[in-house]
Amino acid sequence: MIGRTSFPPHLGRIGRRRPRTHPDPVHTRRPGPLSAVIVNPAKVADLATLRRTITGTLAAAGWPAPLWLETTVDDPGAGQATAAVRDGAEIVLVCGGDGTVMACVTALAGTGVAMAVLPAGTGNLLAANLGLTGDLATALKVVLQGGRRHIDVGTAGDRSFAVMAGMGFDAHMLDATNATAKKHIGWLAYIGGALRHLRGRQMRLEITLDDRPPFHRRARSVIVGNVGRLQGGMRLLHDARPDDGLLDIAILSPSTLWHWAALGWGLLLRRRSVPRMEILTAARIDIRASRTQPRQLDGDLIAPGRRLLITVRPDALLLCVPQPASAPDLARGIGTAAAGAEGLREPVHS
Repeated sequence: MIGRTSFPPHLGRIGRRRPRTHPDPVHTRRPGPLSAVIVNPAKVADLATLRRTITGTLAAAGWPAPLWLETTVDDPGAGQATAAVRDGAEIVLVCGGDGTVMACVTALAGTGVAMAVLPAGTGNLLAANLGLTGDLATALKVVLQGGRRHIDVGTAGDRSFAVMAGMGFDAHMLDATNATAKKHIGWLAYIGGALRHLRGRQMRLEITLDDRPPFHRRARSVIVGNVGRLQGGMRLLHDARPDDGLLDIAILSPSTLWHWAALGWGLLLRRRSVPRMEILTAARIDIRASRTQPRQLDGDLIAPGRRLLITVRPDALLLCVPQPASAPDLARGIGTAAAGAEGLREPVHS
């Protein structure tokens, strides 16, 4: 007699399946990455609306609620960015002025954590070079689309910068710019600060680039750039690329009002060769002045000094940028959607 065939208990009868107890991973939506928002409350008119907009936009895309960290007078962003990395954030959204962005660049460089710039305040140089305006919705869309690029950063002492550093006239101009005027008319306020220092004295400088012999110059300003665009769309450094492992140096040496006019006119016309301006490149720049000079990093004043030593950290910062199909040209800092991201490496998609 043929006996009854026994089936393992977990199979039961032929053709019968046990009900699923777990969702099919193929059809499960992967939650978005953990993010953190670092905001300078002094730069935001309506903090509650900003928070509601950011958290609502991220939630609609399936992202968890972000960490929310506000800067203080004593800590403009570095401590908050460090805390965000420690707590597991994969993307840090920075909403503040140049000082806030620079502090976060310093903390995030080399960590592999992506940084997104949410434009706020006036004169945010990194946002301008990314092609981002004051449109929060557009900046958040860039974050969600997943375009990522590694760029170089410059370092000066224990601080890092992503756009430009300088000694001399440019820092004088920033220091002389009225904060109230800047708030109301934006980058045009810098014109007033510039006019106040056009007749200043030239600096006597010794400059050493990499391991080359030092040379001497009399100049009004030395600007070291990772990218080339100034406020108002003016381009100072035409060949500056943020991912080439080099920094571009502009030595400005006007000594009369006529020199300033010729230099300014050349910049307005976007000429590659401008009177009274010398362009060089290096990975290490050592600038020594005969007397104490004002200095700035990414549009934020640092303590005056007689020396500005800058080195480059290649590919140190991961940035959220527009996808190539719709991105303004990051390398050129200004452009159209069709320009894509010419001259940069292919983006890393998350």
